[in-house]
Amino acid sequence: MRLMDKDTQEQVRNLLAAVQAPVTIHMFTQEFECGYCKETRQIAEEVAELSDLVTLEVHDFIEDQALAESMGIDKIPALAINGENDRDYGIRFYGIPSGYEFTSLLEAILAVGTGENELEPQTLEFLESIDSPLHIQVFVTPTCPYCPQAVVLAHRLAMASDKVRADMVEVTEFPHLAQRYQVMGVPRTVINERTSLEGAAPEAMLLQKLKEAVALSAS
Repeated sequence: MRLMDKDTQEQVRNLLAAVQAPVTIHMFTQEFECGYCKETRQIAEEVAELSDLVTLEVHDFIEDQALAESMGIDKIPALAINGENDRDYGIRFYGIPSGYEFTSLLEAILAVGTGENELEPQTLEFLESIDSPLHIQVFVTPTCPYCPQAVVLAHRLAMASDKVRADMVEVTEFPHLAQRYQVMGVPRTVINERTSLEGAAPEAMLLQKLKEAVALSAS
């Protein structure tokens, strides 16, 4: 049974018509599929079917361990959205991108497939200045209407800089991470383990937190 009805398929097909360059979705699962692995794979398959420029590659998390490690994939289900010539932008989804997060998945594909990235000049200037890695984790639930804003912004940062990796993490699928990062509400954004902020923060506020994270890493 398909997850998308005909109306949704048509809407997604029309949206993906804007994609101009190849996009590869790398899906990591395993033979004994994890909770939501099957559904995550089905979402990725149905989306890839709606554009000739979107390709899905499915990998076994155990058998393809070397690839997973090279891409920094450490849990499943996982999706990485890569660009032309399989360029890895560091855009990750951990857990099923369903509900409101389906929008985040489509936004990531569009950003990579069009090359369009709407970030403020001061944010781009900051990203050009950093020389140490930034790891952004955005904890979400599928029922949170404010979460996609935080996820899309984090993914735009990753797309703009090779130093940034940005993960959507569906918190109910990874309760040990919810406990580790004290996720009491969503969205919660954690930067380099030590800096965090709550809610769908505007770009300027997130930029300030990124600067704090860089300063902490340097201290």
